[in-house]
Amino acid sequence: MEAVLSVEGLEKSFKNTKVLHNITFDVHKGEIMAILGPNGAGKSTTIRNIMGIMYPDDGSVTFHNHQGSEIPRHKIGYLPEERGLYKNVKVMDIILYFAELKDYPIKKAKERALQYLEKFGLEGKENVSVEELSKGMGQKVQFIGSIIHEPELLILDEPFSGLDPVSQDVFKQEIKELANNGTAILLSSHQMNLVEEMCDRLFMINRGQKVIYGSLKDVKSKYANFKCTILGDNSAQQLESINQVTRVEQDGYSSVLYLEQGIELPSWLHTLPNNLDIVELKVDRISLHEIFVDVALGRSIAEEVGGTYAQ
Repeated sequence: MEAVLSVEGLEKSFKNTKVLHNITFDVHKGEIMAILGPNGAGKSTTIRNIMGIMYPDDGSVTFHNHQGSEIPRHKIGYLPEERGLYKNVKVMDIILYFAELKDYPIKKAKERALQYLEKFGLEGKENVSVEELSKGMGQKVQFIGSIIHEPELLILDEPFSGLDPVSQDVFKQEIKELANNGTAILLSSHQMNLVEEMCDRLFMINRGQKVIYGSLKDVKSKYANFKCTILGDNSAQQLESINQVTRVEQDGYSSVLYLEQGIELPSWLHTLPNNLDIVELKVDRISLHEIFVDVALGRSIAEEVGGTYAQ
């Protein structure tokens, strides 16, 4: 698959603190690639190095065959985490301003802007000042500004922040449609349920270092062990004594049993003690959210994921 963006060996320090350590990943044409990690992990620094807002101490960022100042920025769209629109400017004017910055034909940009305003429920708002819009509406306008010029690479930093569920669905649909039409998308978000629903691959970073890199399928199958949720009046000590249970978490009447890697579920279920109080029982794999929490809390990850070693 064609790599639109290649990040190779990225290193960055601020004063005496190293914040990026050998960051390496690709983003392919037509895929949604997630870059994940807890606050302070190095995600925003990585994105700013990609965008040329700052430059790495070592390593390279390649867009197709271009590097550094040769990267054609007009082919890249960027929605930053820190939103910022000129408040006293009309909606259409700000969108066309973004298009002009990217050397995109203004007539075509206006046609596309009207289509997107209608799609995002902002029909008739083109002559309204940005300051008159709600926070969610303003976010939609800035999103339109990031894609108005038909970018080949789109970088989205927390695009769902502050959106209501309906608006989130509109954004999800549009992001998926862009990817289906060939746009390479690098997505940063803390909303793991949306990432799990949308992304093809992920790069997880913690303390400036790679911890997981691979397809979502590989991550789920190789790292996301099974868990068993039991509703019933059972003691943690009794549950922890069950074979192949690595840890138990309890919240009142509900107990979650985390199981060893490679467990044979049918056989394991038959080993459950007869005296357990089981009102309800459910077995599934841990979610991407739980994997994220494990990484954030420094729990060990000792699986090969997507051909890379995570620790």
